[in-house]
Amino acid sequence: MTDISPESRAFGDAVLTARIRTAPEDFFVEELPAFEASGEGEHLLLTIEKRGMNTGFVARELARWAGVAEHAVGFAGQKDRHAVTVQRFSVQLPGREAPDLALLERDGLRVLVQARHRRKLSRGALAGNRFVLVLREVTGQRGAIESRLAQVAAHGVPNAFGEQRFGHGGGNVGKALAMFAKGARGARMGREQRAMLLSAARSALFNRALAARVADGSWNRGMEGEVWMLAGSRSVFGPEPWSEALAQRLEAFDIHPSGPLWGRGNLRSEGACRALELAALDDAESLALRDGLERAGLEQERRALRVQAEGLEWEWLDASALRLSFSLPPGSYATAVLAQLGAIADAS
Repeated sequence: MTDISPESRAFGDAVLTARIRTAPEDFFVEELPAFEASGEGEHLLLTIEKRGMNTGFVARELARWAGVAEHAVGFAGQKDRHAVTVQRFSVQLPGREAPDLALLERDGLRVLVQARHRRKLSRGALAGNRFVLVLREVTGQRGAIESRLAQVAAHGVPNAFGEQRFGHGGGNVGKALAMFAKGARGARMGREQRAMLLSAARSALFNRALAARVADGSWNRGMEGEVWMLAGSRSVFGPEPWSEALAQRLEAFDIHPSGPLWGRGNLRSEGACRALELAALDDAESLALRDGLERAGLEQERRALRVQAEGLEWEWLDASALRLSFSLPPGSYATAVLAQLGAIADAS
């Protein structure tokens, strides 16, 4: 059992303690599709509800069911095993019909929708995720909890990478450092494992820069030399002088302050923003991670520091059970929302 990290808590002290994922049904995630199926083509697009299974396992089961190689199966995003999730998969079936779905379905796995499509489902091809979470054994004053939730709804939350990004016990950062220390030999590991470790290293640096912005209160307002990110995209602009137009766009969640996804090249931020980012990533471990990412060939990019929990609603199921529902864009984590509430133990 692990605790969701409070390192990026932005609104003050914890207002509750609770448990999450005491059962898979208490953590429901539904992918929001980015497109409609074309209705024709050599790929079968399946919307699947799964319980207690991770995405990779289901992809392998689909390959076995269809009699195809695993690379013929596509999915947009990885979903946790300890949850009930609804997500899309594609299976390439050129020139033939799909096997009977009854041979695929079982307890914990069922097909909700099937349709033909022209292309394989690619990573990131989703509009976001909708979450319905139930917190159990909640302790805390109801008024304070609801006040905190109203703050989250009004201001968004720090867009931290979740603990899933860092592997069991956060060990992937240490593994990334070991890979970097090996130099060129680190490239001999499998492509997928190497990509996972590079991602963990980059995410750790981003979270450290974000924590510094939370500490000085600038994570949701920007600062001198800020680089702004357009909501719902990876497009950035700035730095540029502060203006009423920027203030209005920031309040409307049309733009967000951004932080570094480390790589080669110069930071785009300037002035006070750049100085803060460099100071936050100036310890020995951060410098080793920065150097390793640069030598690995990654380029400087940016990620929004703030994310909106869109449509946030809450309901008390009983005196100690609280249900939350909200949507997040791709690449953002429900744990970033939960971290603003307090010490929530993950029973999975």
